[in-house]
Amino acid sequence: MSKSLSLFFAVLSVLFMSATAVSISYNGWYVLLFSILFLLSTATGFIVKARLRRKSQ
Repeated sequence: MSKSLSLFFAVLSVLFMSATAVSISYNGWYVLLFSILFLLSTATGFIVKARLRRKSQ
């Protein structure tokens, strides 16, 4: 995986994690939404990494 793609997924995950932390004081539904988005973005990063690694072999 290229460094720019890794950076993109890392920054996206940190933004969703920060949004989850901020939304704790506002609404529980936002916490659930941002938690799911955080997990999806992290999982997507791992999936892309595995596919690119498998493709290069």
